Amino acid sequence: MTPDRSTGRGLALEPLWTRPEATDTAVTGRMRGGALPPALATRYGSRLAIPLHPNRPTIVANFVASLDGVVAMADGSGGGEISGWFEPDRFVMGLLRSLADAIVVGAGTVRHAPAHEWTPRRVNRAHAADYEAWRGALGLAPQPTTVVVTATGDVDPAHPALSAPDVPVVVLTTARGARHLADLGLAAHVQVVDAGGDMRVAPAAVVDVLRAEHAALALCEGGPHLLANLVAADLVDELFLTLAPQVMGRSHETDRLGFVEGFAAAAGAGRWLDLVSVHRGDDHLFLRHRRRGADRRDQSRSGSASSR
Repeated sequence: MTPDRSTGRGLALEPLWTRPEATDTAVTGRMRGGALPPALATRYGSRLAIPLHPNRPTIVANFVASLDGVVAMADGSGGGEISGWFEPDRFVMGLLRSLADAIVVGAGTVRHAPAHEWTPRRVNRAHAADYEAWRGALGLAPQPTTVVVTATGDVDPAHPALSAPDVPVVVLTTARGARHLADLGLAAHVQVVDAGGDMRVAPAAVVDVLRAEHAALALCEGGPHLLANLVAADLVDELFLTLAPQVMGRSHETDRLGFVEGFAAAAGAGRWLDLVSVHRGDDHLFLRHRRRGADRRDQSRSGSASSR
C-alpha cells in the first residue's frame, strides 16, 4: 500500500506549554534563529531559536518515536512508518534543518533512505522556498553541509545525499573506511576525512569536523547508534522528539530500536534534560528538551579554558 504522505498537511501546531525560564539566551548569549517568517510562524509559532554553545559546536537531535519508544524497524525503516507519514513532523524537520550549518547522519540511515538528501528543501517541498528565505535572512549558506559518519566507508556515490552538486558533503570515516572510499569515485564536492582507527569514529572526531566546517549548530538525525555515541560523550545539547500516538511493541523476533542504542548509563548517571516546550499537532506531541545544567557546566568549562 502506498503511504498517505498528506496526513495532517498544513496543520498548525498548538503551543501547549513553554518553560517560563527557558529563554533563547538561557545557556549563552549567542543563539541561532529568532522570529519566524509569516509562512512558517502560522504553523509553529512566532519564534524558534537555539542557544549556541560557548566553546564547541552546538549539537541538536531530532527523532520521531512511538509511545513505547520505537524509532526504527528491523529493516532500518522508521520516520514515516513511526509518525504515520504525519506532514507536520516533516515540517518541523525542515525548520530544524533550516537552522543548521551541518546535518550529521550515520551511513546506515543514508542507506535506508535511498532517495533522500539531508536538506530543508527535500524534507518538506511545500515549504522549500520558505526555508530557503529564512536561511537567507539568517545569513546561512544555501544548504547545510551533510556529514555522513561511517566506520566502513559503505556508501553509494550515486546516492542523492552525496551526489547533489550544490550540497557540501563530508564523509567522516576510519582509516579502513578511507581506503575503501578512495576507490569509489566520489564526486568532487565530497570531502573524505580520515579520523584514524579501523573500528569506529569517535564522537570527538565529529566535533573536530564540525569545527573545521565552521558549523556553530549541527543537527543529528540518527541513526540511534550514532546518537548513542554523542549522548555517551555528553555532546547533545537539545533533543526535539515527536511522540506519535501508536504502540509498536517489541519481541524476541524483532529488532526495533529506540533513539539511543549502544550506550547504557549507570544507575544515577543518566543524561537528564529539561523540558523546554510542548506543541500538539492533532494527536502527536512535539517535545523539546535541553541538556540539564548546560549553562553551569559550560560556563565553568569556558572559564577554565580561558584561565589556562
